[in-house]
Amino acid sequence: MATKDIRPSTAITVCDVCGRTLLRGENAEVYIDGGVRRSVCELCKPRALHEGWLREGTVPTYDAGQTTSSRRGSLLSRLRRRRESPPDATEGPVAEPPPPEPGEPRHVRAVPMGASQKIASAIEVFNNSEHRRTVAGVARSLGAPDVSIHPNEEHSSLVDIVASWELCWYRYEVDLSDEVPVVRVAAQGYELDELTPREREPNASYDQHGALGAP
Repeated sequence: MATKDIRPSTAITVCDVCGRTLLRGENAEVYIDGGVRRSVCELCKPRALHEGWLREGTVPTYDAGQTTSSRRGSLLSRLRRRRESPPDATEGPVAEPPPPEPGEPRHVRAVPMGASQKIASAIEVFNNSEHRRTVAGVARSLGAPDVSIHPNEEHSSLVDIVASWELCWYRYEVDLSDEVPVVRVAAQGYELDELTPREREPNASYDQHGALGAP
């Protein structure tokens, strides 16, 4: 007796980051990894961005002479230079600002003295940064995060901001001594046990638009 070959009517999509088979109704977004198209589920978008994958449709135009490997290497180098300080000279030339002229003062911003003033300044810088959209994007999938904001115990000009969920966390640093303070990703992980007890204790508010509020 002949048997029928039964195949599902819908294609199966697997996330290229976590390896999970997407459920019916879930949509995957396509990211570009060194010229290769990758399917990414909603939960893994932050991880894909962290690895340097670019969402399809946002890939910049490169010179025709560049190879795929050189483009990927260049992107990953830039990401590493953003996460690490000081940058590794082996990753390629980094444009450095010209040294100040003799006698020219270095522009250093006055750092607030009190902890509450530092936190308020760091919140203002974060709320005007691109990282606010990152937190809001993760929150759409995982819900509102617990937010912890504290002055860094080792560096008086730094303020640490930690946004954490059950599945992942981000630690941001704001250097208030910079002439124009910026936010950078200091670390990220997927286990809450990697955070200190103080970082796991929320002391700041969060709204649906990704903006943080004072404790």
